[in-house]
Amino acid sequence: MKPILSKAQLGYSKAKRKFEDRSKVLEKRIEEIAKEQEVTQEIMEGLVVESGFHEAFNDLRNAENELIEWSHNTMKHEKEYKDNKQAIDDMYLKLNSDPKMRSRIIQLAMRVR
Repeated sequence: MKPILSKAQLGYSKAKRKFEDRSKVLEKRIEEIAKEQEVTQEIMEGLVVESGFHEAFNDLRNAENELIEWSHNTMKHEKEYKDNKQAIDDMYLKLNSDPKMRSRIIQLAMRVR
């Protein structure tokens, strides 16, 4: 049986897939152009926009933020949160300054049921 996911979890999954797809498109275009000419910063910037990578990145970041907010709000109703409130809140405070912590929180948020 498939697990039931929240709107935030579904949104994150969709945004992540879109980002991964756009990444592949961007990589392929870079490889194609690199065969013909040097890939300059200007060319790279154009490819990032043309491939949809920039939009997909922004969508992914927004979906991550929604997922993180949802998980923090959802977690506040759990006994484990009440027992470890300060430690858990500290984790969430670090998410914008520590990429590893952000990644860890996202992974944990995708496991919340």
